[in-house]
Amino acid sequence: MRTITSLLATLFVAAALSHAQTSATDREQMPAAPQPAAPEAIPSGTTFNVLLDGYYEYNFNHPPDRTTPLRPFDSAANNFTLSQGAVVIERAPDPANGRRFGARLDLMFGSATESLSGSAANEPRTAPYRNIYQAYGTYVAPVGSGLNIDFGRFSSPLGMEGTYAKDQMNYSRSLLFTALPFYHMGFRTSYKLGGSTTATWMLVNGANQMEDFNGFKSNHFMLSTSLSKNLSWTAGYYVGREGLGDGRTHIADTYLTWTATPKLTLAGEGDSIVSRQFANSAPARLTGGAGYAKYQVAPAFALAGRFEYVADPGGILGVGAGNLKEATLTASYQPAEGFQVRWEYRHDAFAHKDQNTALIGLLFWFGGKQGSW
Repeated sequence: MRTITSLLATLFVAAALSHAQTSATDREQMPAAPQPAAPEAIPSGTTFNVLLDGYYEYNFNHPPDRTTPLRPFDSAANNFTLSQGAVVIERAPDPANGRRFGARLDLMFGSATESLSGSAANEPRTAPYRNIYQAYGTYVAPVGSGLNIDFGRFSSPLGMEGTYAKDQMNYSRSLLFTALPFYHMGFRTSYKLGGSTTATWMLVNGANQMEDFNGFKSNHFMLSTSLSKNLSWTAGYYVGREGLGDGRTHIADTYLTWTATPKLTLAGEGDSIVSRQFANSAPARLTGGAGYAKYQVAPAFALAGRFEYVADPGGILGVGAGNLKEATLTASYQPAEGFQVRWEYRHDAFAHKDQNTALIGLLFWFGGKQGSW
């Protein structure tokens, strides 16, 4: 009996050892359970960009308050001034690779934020938004070729000039740029109709208006197209209630850019503004045009000129009713990507006086964003 018991115990131990060895072999041969991917610290496709823009401007009129009128970004006279210290973070959508969402944030510091934060006339509260130039999210809806939808605060598409001087022909901005909106808050949609034509529609709180104070939204319709390989054209119409009255503001805007030769670029812009405080008020009007030319003298050196004429009988620009003219000559030296020097001389002729300024601007930037900012 003891012999049978010992034999059974031996067989049981052998079976248990064999099962353990088989289980271990099976576990070694089984594929490892997938581990959750660690989140990316910086998602692919994200660019971090920094810009510093400073200048010294000499106003030959020596204004007592050291302020040059009608200069949104170079208003300080006879001062070393930091115009813009900007940080741009962007992750653009990439539908071709399955990413339909994106976002952009432009934080800005410096004297330019005073112009870009609006005023008491159209911004009930400026402080919360003073250092935010752009902040919007993007979704590309799977409609046809892709319906691009932005929501948030973004730069105004009205006019051909932009906010960052490194991407402009001239350092100072035109009178027309000063008269047009700088930014909007709301929705912006764009759709490529075919070929090189894109249609854009905006529904926003208003012009330079983060918080709606009158309960009415403004609309903007725009078409952009390439008439040929070297000729592009944009036309837009903006309408909305911009004040507390029941009157409306209408803006018609168009501009044309022609790359005449690899070195020579010509452009023209025309704008018309009609604004009423009340529906039965007499309209305030502004009409103007600007011509631009840029010649790339050498890979690192360019010359650019601008001339414009603005009829402002309604005093929309804020320097009184009358006609205004300005002529600007700008030299740009860019020895390397990320550094630029601008020299500029400008003559303004207002209804009551002339104004001459000379300026030197220094621009530094770096980051992964390509092309214009």
